[in-house]
Order: sequence, then structure tokens, then C-alpha cells
Amino acid sequence: MQAPAYQPLNPQIIGQTESALGALLGPVLAEAGRSFEQWVVLAVTADGSPVDRARLVARVVDARKFAAADVEAAIAQLAADGALSVQSGQVALTATGQEVRRRIRARIDEVTGGLFDFPADDLATAGRVLATVTERANAFLASHAAS
Repeated sequence: MQAPAYQPLNPQIIGQTESALGALLGPVLAEAGRSFEQWVVLAVTADGSPVDRARLVARVVDARKFAAADVEAAIAQLAADGALSVQSGQVALTATGQEVRRRIRARIDEVTGGLFDFPADDLATAGRVLATVTERANAFLASHAAS
């Protein structure tokens, strides 16, 4: 039996992969009653250290290309639910937030467990390539936003 032919990495493959992973993540977040924006905020604040709210919003906007208003709404909802503490311009994950993040992360790991069972070297190479593509795309966006 012949091995399947694979295309070289390209935007279509990256997009299809992101769509497939998003389709897996959507129901997990729905089970938890959380939006994707809320999940990203929980993930970014996972270490529990307070972070400047403006810096948090900028980081999430830069990483995920969300609208700042959507990130602010996610922070507000998480704070209203007791998952985040917002005081004096600082945002931190609460014990409740840590538990919400832990449950979602465990469920994601359960759903995606077999997807990344590749040799460590392959995963490292894929990670480097995707990080480089992201850096180049962000540099392109930054250079065109300035013009």
C-alpha cells in the first residue's frame, strides 16, 4: 500500500488545520459556557500573576487578531463570573478561574489526545516553521498598518 501524498505546508493546509481544531474546540467551550475569546483570556492569564489590563488586551489582540472590544467584553464577563479579578487596572485569574481553565484544558487534552502523537523532532520542526510563518505574517501586517 502506497503512503498518501502530502502537499507542502501552505496557507490552505494551515487554514484547514485551524478549522478542524476549531471544530473540536467549539463544543468543548460550549460545554463550559465559554466563548473562544474568554478561553484565550483564561489561557493568557493562566499563571495567575496580575497583568496590566491594557497589556493583556493588546497581547490577546496581537496573538489572535480579535477586536479589542471583544477582548474587553470577555474580560468583563469573566470578571462578572468570578473567574478574573480586575482591580486598579490589573487583571488576575482567581481560584475559580484556575478551576475553569483547568477543566477546559483537561477536556481539550481528552478530545485532542491522539492528534499530536508525532516524534518530538517532527513537532519541534513544525513548531518552528509555524512560529516563523506567524512572525513573518505579523511583520507584514505591521508594515502595512503603518503605511
